[in-house]
Amino acid sequence: MNNSKLITRGILDSLGVVVYVFLVSLIISNGERIFGSGDNKIIGPTTFLLFFVFSALLTGFLILGKPVMLYLDGAKKEGVKLLFYTGVSLFVLLAISMVILLLLK
Repeated sequence: MNNSKLITRGILDSLGVVVYVFLVSLIISNGERIFGSGDNKIIGPTTFLLFFVFSALLTGFLILGKPVMLYLDGAKKEGVKLLFYTGVSLFVLLAISMVILLLLK
């Protein structure tokens, strides 16, 4: 993979993480409205923890999946570059969201 494809893939992977995190935050912030306020003391926390584990799996796959595959296939430099580009683009998106948050304050 050339650098432009790696950069594009890194940006797309980090955008996928941001979209997923946004959707999860919508569900969590509207949880009582969506699911109601149940008195179940076991199913609620269990479901939340399962959701948390699934989120870790999905975001880990989006961030680490392709870089690890490239690394294990012998394209070590490309794998490390893709992980770097994904991290940088995720940081840039984090910085943008923080600026938006400060502007809305």
